[in-house]
Amino acid sequence: MTKKPWGGRFKKPLSKSAEIFTASVHFDKRLFKQDIIQSIAYARALQKAAVLDSKECKKIIIGLEEIKRGIESGKIKLTSEFEDVHMNIEHSLIQKVGEVGKKLHTGRSRNDQVSTDLRMYLKWEITETKRLIKELQETLIKLAEDNISVVTAGYTHLQRAQPVLLSHHFMAYFNMLQRDKERMSEAYGRADVLPLGSGALSGTNFPIDRNFLAKELGFTKISTNSLDAVSDRDFAVDYLSASATLMMHLSRFAEEIILWSTYEFNFIRLSDAYSTGSSLMPQKKNPDIAELIRGKCGRVYGNLFALLTTMKAQPLAYNRDLQEDKEPLFDTIDTIGCTLSVFREMLETMQINKEVMLKAATKGFLTATDLAYYLVRKQVPFRDAHEIVGKIISYCEESNMELEYLSLNELKKFSDKFGYDSQRILSAKSCVETKDLPGGTAPERVKEAIKDARNNILYDKA
Repeated sequence: MTKKPWGGRFKKPLSKSAEIFTASVHFDKRLFKQDIIQSIAYARALQKAAVLDSKECKKIIIGLEEIKRGIESGKIKLTSEFEDVHMNIEHSLIQKVGEVGKKLHTGRSRNDQVSTDLRMYLKWEITETKRLIKELQETLIKLAEDNISVVTAGYTHLQRAQPVLLSHHFMAYFNMLQRDKERMSEAYGRADVLPLGSGALSGTNFPIDRNFLAKELGFTKISTNSLDAVSDRDFAVDYLSASATLMMHLSRFAEEIILWSTYEFNFIRLSDAYSTGSSLMPQKKNPDIAELIRGKCGRVYGNLFALLTTMKAQPLAYNRDLQEDKEPLFDTIDTIGCTLSVFREMLETMQINKEVMLKAATKGFLTATDLAYYLVRKQVPFRDAHEIVGKIISYCEESNMELEYLSLNELKKFSDKFGYDSQRILSAKSCVETKDLPGGTAPERVKEAIKDARNNILYDKA
């Protein structure tokens, strides 16, 4: 049984089952780069504080750099024998440089050490998440540009409602992703606070230059309360919360992809590369990628609630419960990464059935509201116009006729306000063109939105 670095006051070794139960190196090993970079900066801070001399500092830094290369090459294995990634690296350092390696942890606790590692790691991953969101946004802009003339049915309550441009539909998801990117930026800001120098809970006795450490490790701020610093995981909750909202948006989009790919809708055809078949039914082509994206939303929700539940009753300051912060965070990071990538690829390879979409916009009385607005412009109160058009729709249903095929004489049976100009507004294309205001689905407005989106992507405002 390995002697623990904290084992001085213990008379019995940790049991094997307890050692296995408490070990975290099998998941926190992904923090090894951050831990080594942090330790190099901390060695320099110890030299500034006169805890290490220049030779000792240099020896420790060279040793840590060798350990980093050893872990990357697979020559150094991290094991549960030394509990976590931090103790594994410290053990390797002492083996490599001798007694001077034991000085590195002076004034530092694993409490402020792990929080710093995790913040460094999450800041990097948030940057990567934002990059993947941006790539998906670029795909949506391209789809919107390529389909700027495609009219389709817009839905409410999953019932055909009004005609819209397909590009307008794509840009709706662009806007959702833009808010997701903004939330990620806010989560980055919360993670961008250095806890190192807080010790176990009360600070440290040595004159550690925390501002120097912040600059070395790329933090813009240092924590202002040591108790809070070592026990705070709000930054992780913020990332998980932003990720849950992102996955909710992707799940909504995936649901539409699933619906659109059915025979009943037939709006799109997914590539074989992003579909699967049935082990029983030879004809099946299933949208399994989209379904898994929809399903993984629940996984990310679960990770958020797992960490919230872990945090909900913890007294100050550090508690071992906080070891449970990493697996839901790491799992979410991995899930978000693969989901964003595969979603983008699926969208880039799907075929859009433009004629089918246009047909959907011309059946189901989608221009009825525009017909009511026509009457409003003829000084008919909206509620009366609404009732008149409702009766016209009932007549069309009984006659098995679409609204745009009604003659002027038929329209006049319901109101003498109808004139020859009433029939030209009944086409889906005309209906789209009339929504000419900021945020509307008129072609020029959608082109403006696409241009603004391109500029936003170019200057990366989020």
